[in-house]
Amino acid sequence: MTEYIVVLITASKEEEAVNIAKEIVGAKLAGCVNIIKDIRSIYNWQGRMEDENEVLMIVKTRRDLFRNLAEKVKGLHSYSVPEIIALPIIEGSRGYLKWLEDETATDI
Repeated sequence: MTEYIVVLITASKEEEAVNIAKEIVGAKLAGCVNIIKDIRSIYNWQGRMEDENEVLMIVKTRRDLFRNLAEKVKGLHSYSVPEIIALPIIEGSRGYLKWLEDETATDI
């Protein structure tokens, strides 16, 4: 049975997020990417507390594509350590999950 995931990825600017989204959807590593602008992220980085505006990508895909998706994102991302984390989709409408299956790569 196919397992589906939601992947959260932050980026510094909307343009970067759009570029990443188009690349991963175009490569069939994701069926859909939502981009949410104007989030505020507070985190520790290299010994300092950071308080930055970012954008959030919400990526819908299959679990078996995560490793390839993460590698593609790392190659496109401006951060040296981008946030790329996956959460399981526990349930979903049959029609949507079928669409997601059809829109993601099957030969990886």
